[in-house]
Amino acid sequence: MHRALTLLSFGAVLAFASTQLLAAGNIENGKQKAATCFACHGTDGNSIDPQYPRLAGQYNMYLQQALNEYKTGQRDNAIMKGFVAQLSDQDIQDVAAYFSSLPTKLDTLQGHIQGDK
Repeated sequence: MHRALTLLSFGAVLAFASTQLLAAGNIENGKQKAATCFACHGTDGNSIDPQYPRLAGQYNMYLQQALNEYKTGQRDNAIMKGFVAQLSDQDIQDVAAYFSSLPTKLDTLQGHIQGDK
């Protein structure tokens, strides 16, 4: 009985891990879906305006979480909420995959934190 429970637990872990891999998104689809993001965040995800975050090189799951929080209203930004309202879960995964795959140009936070001079 103990062995069966161990095997069942191991199977559940594998299923969860494969679900996380599937949630990685498609980079090429993400690039197309992120076209509206480029005006503020830059085509390479490295915004030069400090009021817009640099998305290039951010963690995939962090980007997904942030986009979902804008969508649900946990993060309060009317502009972002309007953009993400149109995105499906797959779209969010794809956009996150695209931006997380890009090389970041952020080597310091100087000038990239709101209120920072």
